[in-house]
Amino acid sequence: MHFKIRPSRKEDCKEISRMIMELAVYEKMPDQVKISHEELERDGFCQNPFFECLIAEVPEEHKSKEGFTVVGYALYFYTYSTWNGRSLYLEDLYVMPEFRGHGIGKSLLSKVAEVGKEKQCVRLQLSVLNWNTPSLDFYAAKGGQDLTVAEGWHLIRFDEQNMGRLASETPKDQ
Repeated sequence: MHFKIRPSRKEDCKEISRMIMELAVYEKMPDQVKISHEELERDGFCQNPFFECLIAEVPEEHKSKEGFTVVGYALYFYTYSTWNGRSLYLEDLYVMPEFRGHGIGKSLLSKVAEVGKEKQCVRLQLSVLNWNTPSLDFYAAKGGQDLTVAEGWHLIRFDEQNMGRLASETPKDQ
């Protein structure tokens, strides 16, 4: 199957938003999605973008049953390790189910890695739900290491409410 991987454009944000919801449904958490395509446009296509995104696109003759030609995406951003330096975090890698098994996911992941190497990043990190065996196996086959098992790291999150509470505890200047 023919497909191309390209950087996303602002006009792709509705398609990215659609696939974010598809991924959330697959991950059994559709109620967790709060972002709109307008926020994606604002945050990804501003002076200092918060993320970058790659798109997998098929020609019109291979479009999905619903008529989509944008069939996958990889959304990532840069982080920093005080131990190792520049890092890349892959937030989402998604390919529509009917297009899986054609190398699109591997191509998206490889392109993200290539971008990271070009930017002199020393590692690529991501999170996978513990029940998502197909993804865990996919990343392991590509050389990904499960740090929860190997090093005992735990992912910690402060949601918006708790982040606000924490921010309100900032000492005031005296």
